[in-house]
Amino acid sequence: MEDFIKQLADFGERGLAQTGLPVLALAMAVSLVSSLFIAHLYRAFYQSRAIGSGVQKSFPLLGPSITAVFITIQFSLPLSLGLLGALSIVRFRTPIKEPEEIAFIMLVVAASLCCATLNMLFLVIILATATVALIMTQRFDKSAQRLSAGLVVVHVSQGEGATAVLAYLDGQITRGSLDSIVEEGDQVVISYSFVSIPESTVPELRQGLHEAAADAEVNLYFDQGATL
Repeated sequence: MEDFIKQLADFGERGLAQTGLPVLALAMAVSLVSSLFIAHLYRAFYQSRAIGSGVQKSFPLLGPSITAVFITIQFSLPLSLGLLGALSIVRFRTPIKEPEEIAFIMLVVAASLCCATLNMLFLVIILATATVALIMTQRFDKSAQRLSAGLVVVHVSQGEGATAVLAYLDGQITRGSLDSIVEEGDQVVISYSFVSIPESTVPELRQGLHEAAADAEVNLYFDQGATL
């Protein structure tokens, strides 16, 4: 047991060829756990990204895969050179839809490299630093507040009620646009899309629409498919 702990505490000073299979298996397990933790960070701090690609879904596979690759190539110099040549001709065409996706992918890569080289202490430092940075960003950066994108659909009687609803939406939602106005008998269906609104203001938005038109039927639809 003491030898096993010593192997984990040497921070990669020993070659992987001299380590046992249990240590390598533990490195893969730690890589998986760290990838799941990073995916949780992405969901916790960037949950309401309407146009995101759902990149966090790949983290549990991406992390152990990178760890396995770098564990393997450390046994053979020709294999590592061959892998470098193979990767030089690979082109990944999956678009990066959100800037933070690049940062989280790099975080997964860094954590996986730490696991592959048995630098467990540095892995803890990296994850702790990333967590603190995200907490500070969310707390002090107003642009990082939780926002939601979606659609407001209001059924209201024709006349002053519809005009008041439109005026209220234009004034309340700064990053939105009118999608359609459909007449159904003596009623009007107003569809108004928005890019982002703080979720804490949703009750206020509904109340304001009812005050603008007492007979208004308000429906809100949120697009959060990228984070499911």
